[in-house]
Amino acid sequence: MPFAGPAEDRLALRDLLDAYADAVTRRDADAWAATWAEDGEWTLPDASGPRTTRGREAIRAHWVEAMKAFPGILFEAWPGAIAVEGDRAEMRSYTRETFDQGGETLCYRGAYEDRCVRVEGAWRFQSRSFRILHIQRTPKAG
Repeated sequence: MPFAGPAEDRLALRDLLDAYADAVTRRDADAWAATWAEDGEWTLPDASGPRTTRGREAIRAHWVEAMKAFPGILFEAWPGAIAVEGDRAEMRSYTRETFDQGGETLCYRGAYEDRCVRVEGAWRFQSRSFRILHIQRTPKAG
């Protein structure tokens, strides 16, 4: 998937990705949920396979609960590809999530496959499907 489509839409999609990352780092559930379409779908890996949560409010509730396990998280994201066609877009993005847990600092590196839609003039995530690429564990300095 290349970088294709109008530059202003690709910039707006990058802004959407940055707003998502900023909201995670600030732990702002309302700002984070605002990046999703009302009927969005969020798919995450689970011990028994991928788990999909549907609907903005259900996604928000899942995120609020999940964030309890990630104190002091620093969430970074950048696009690997963006392709825009009208009011729809596909984006691949990469993430680095760094946080302390127990006596370790963990760094999760992952990738999202995203579908985005323009809703009332603003881009939103229609679906995000995440996979972990690498986990790094480092003992905390004492």
